Amino acid sequence: MKRFNTTAVCIPQKHYMVDISDKLEQMIEMIENEEYFTINRSRQYGKTTTLAALFRKLKDDYIVLRLSFEGIGSDAFQSDKHFVMYFIRSVAQALKFTSQSAEIIEEWKNKNAYEEEGYVDAFDYLSDKIAWLCKKSEKEILLFIDEVDKTSDNQIFLNFLGMLRNKYIKRQEGLDYTFKSVILAGVYDIKNLKLKLRPDEEKKYNSPWNIAADFNVDMSFSPKEISTMLQEYEADHHTGMDIEEISKTLYFYTNGYPYLVSWLCKWVDEQGDKIWTKETIMCAEKMIHFSDSTLLDDLSKNYENNDRLKEMIISMLFEGEQYTYSKNDALIKLGHLLGIFSNKDGNVAISNVIFENSLIGLVISEKERERKINAPCKSQFIKEGRLDMPHVLTKFQEIMKAEYRREDGKFLEQQGRLLFLCFLKPIINGTGFYYVEPETRNNTRMDIVVTYGKEEHIIELKLWHGDQYRKDGIEQLERYLDSRNNETGYLVSFSFNQNKEYTSGWLEEEETKKHIFEIVI
Repeated sequence: MKRFNTTAVCIPQKHYMVDISDKLEQMIEMIENEEYFTINRSRQYGKTTTLAALFRKLKDDYIVLRLSFEGIGSDAFQSDKHFVMYFIRSVAQALKFTSQSAEIIEEWKNKNAYEEEGYVDAFDYLSDKIAWLCKKSEKEILLFIDEVDKTSDNQIFLNFLGMLRNKYIKRQEGLDYTFKSVILAGVYDIKNLKLKLRPDEEKKYNSPWNIAADFNVDMSFSPKEISTMLQEYEADHHTGMDIEEISKTLYFYTNGYPYLVSWLCKWVDEQGDKIWTKETIMCAEKMIHFSDSTLLDDLSKNYENNDRLKEMIISMLFEGEQYTYSKNDALIKLGHLLGIFSNKDGNVAISNVIFENSLIGLVISEKERERKINAPCKSQFIKEGRLDMPHVLTKFQEIMKAEYRREDGKFLEQQGRLLFLCFLKPIINGTGFYYVEPETRNNTRMDIVVTYGKEEHIIELKLWHGDQYRKDGIEQLERYLDSRNNETGYLVSFSFNQNKEYTSGWLEEEETKKHIFEIVI
């Protein structure tokens, strides 16, 4: 029986996989056009699985050399010659899994020519060997190298790229033989090595890989693509799931991030009793934050290790700041390469709900350590297994009035939302779940959806600069409640009025068509 896989490469015979035929066809078209390109995506984005799928699809028509620099030792970089000999050995090993003749493989492995023919430059020697191999081969040769950014800050690797570049240009002019297409796969874009280099090495910014074509294939999974994997699973297990609804739910939490899609599916299959509902997937999303996920570990490290990136993330999540997406902005580009940022309608966005919730959790943990707000006793807010949201809000109002009433408007604008989430988290932790609705986050409002048991609580956090802002907040909350088929909502208004009253209560019926509980802080 097949299973969902979240480690290493996915194998069609062993694992449930999304049908990525359309993506492969786009790449094959680039290969047939003799283009060199880099698949640069963040960790666990399916790069290795994609190269494996390309290999299976092309191995009958081409000689496909699949290499990986994962685990490449420092010995390979002692000199140009050491690297060249490492590359020759790696290619020889890859050739064994192709239809190339044994005679050609043995001749390729011959190392004596380097000394016998008096080569001075190791890359000249490698260039000639590649030309010989490509000329001798009965089929055109493709070169795939995975994990290339393990070596991308090394001058010898740049020399290697420079050699491939020169051969590519000469081949275009009919003056050399070389690989038909070269694909490099890694996190970082080899055309922009500056992101990986130390300051004293910025002279390497102009990468010799500037011959590479732009890689614009969308590697994320659409809901339609996710459904192809679920259809295969359903044919085996007959769970009765609503494939369209489940595909859209998986996409909602993951934005199609391959590893995250597979992780949620794996949890539902193995620990969720194969109950494929929106509620079970929501539970799976909650559990991923308690799992040993190397991807979320990396997210945490990337957040902690770059102060400018951290500052930008916090301002987006809690202060409603918006940034125009620019490919030329080094910080935005870094966030994109790490998988944290995405381009949404021309603005920078956190790439998916899971990453967003993980980052919110990291910020809240920092604030908890700083003891910005005392954790409440959970039991007082739970009545007969139900979350008493009005009590949650009025208690939060009491704490804000007692501890933060002397703070100015700027403090409330920057810290109010974060303090509320710090207060809310320990109350619902372990049983409930919340997320921030990305569509509503801006510098004046934020909608939070809290699920506890089978009930959904929708809270709008609003910066109140006057009566019109309050009316706008009520109308916005009503529209959002309609979109969620919910009749009851909650409005938390952070008021900057020096003479404000800390009011709370249900709005009068004539003020709203819904049942809305409002507090002013």
